[in-house]
Amino acid sequence: MKIAIFTDTFYPDVNGVAKTLKKFTHYLEGQHITYKVFAPNPGSNEYVSDHIHRLKSLSFFLYPECRLAFPNFIQVKSEIEQFSPDLIHVATPFTVGLCGLYFAKKFNIPVVGSYHTDFNDYLHFYDLEFLSNPLWKYMKWFHSPLKKLFVPSIDTLEKLKCRGFSNLEIFPRGVDCQLYHPNYQKEFVLNRYEIPKKFLLTFVGRLAPEKDLKTLMKIANSLPPEINKQVHWLIAGDGPLLKELKMAAQPNMTFTGYLKGVGLAEVYSATDLFVFPSPTETFGNVVLEALASGTPVIGANAGGVKNIISNGVTGHLCEPGDAEDFVNRIVQLLGNDPFRRQMALNARKYALTQKWDQIFENLLHHYSTVIDEPSKKIYA
Repeated sequence: MKIAIFTDTFYPDVNGVAKTLKKFTHYLEGQHITYKVFAPNPGSNEYVSDHIHRLKSLSFFLYPECRLAFPNFIQVKSEIEQFSPDLIHVATPFTVGLCGLYFAKKFNIPVVGSYHTDFNDYLHFYDLEFLSNPLWKYMKWFHSPLKKLFVPSIDTLEKLKCRGFSNLEIFPRGVDCQLYHPNYQKEFVLNRYEIPKKFLLTFVGRLAPEKDLKTLMKIANSLPPEINKQVHWLIAGDGPLLKELKMAAQPNMTFTGYLKGVGLAEVYSATDLFVFPSPTETFGNVVLEALASGTPVIGANAGGVKNIISNGVTGHLCEPGDAEDFVNRIVQLLGNDPFRRQMALNARKYALTQKWDQIFENLLHHYSTVIDEPSKKIYA
């Protein structure tokens, strides 16, 4: 099996799509499956591989961390002809994804795709709701040629099904339970960030409007005084709202910047409650990482997050945008140590069942069924 992956984001980019695809390519290497990734040049030489064809790109003005690629079709055509893939996987619906669709059609190569981001949900947070209809039309057009469309959660599958999308399959996310676990030393984190308080509350994610950080700040500002004086907040991440959030923050809130690896895992492990008000997640990788770390999650009852959290068992689901609901749940759990500790055990137990190898094995099974369908590749 030879797989060509076309994506507008890949490692070392910092987002769920890039991380998932990097995990997948690492798995493919372990299975001795040949692959080729077509992705934008990241603007640095941090990660170079013979398996990756980097495309010229520029920073995207709306999302400076993301890059807009400009594929050289002659070069890509030559690469495809030499590689002769059995399957093309388009992971994103932008310029690189369009390039993958073009060559799948041109050479009659079976094509599948994945749906990682619900951009329609983002529009509300950028006052762009008027773009909803044309966006859905484009997304449906883009995904219509796919033999299978892999989605990360039941919530996303149901949304797309209602919109008339077809050939949908669940492709969830796993978690590295050897990296993310509850057994790091909490004191290291408390000392590192000079935290004197009893309870640590954490948010991890891109500091951008679609994460509903307005609600997060309302939650922090609405805690009862007797609780607030015992609490310290860690905000891990970077993004366009960082400066604004710092200006509005209380003294008991620390911004760590972007964290990864053991540094991030230690923060999850030291955290008493993970608070995540984002209503726009198609999955919610950070939620699963927190659960793997034995940290109960208080999250928005929306998107893929509501398919990860078992309400009252591994955390609580709150009405999106309702700061009071979040505050009530925080107060409830901080005031009940035995219940919170049981939630932590339940969270870890659930995360241990979410294994990447099983997920990727199932994905390859779907690949095989698509490849085995009658077709004839054409190179001319």
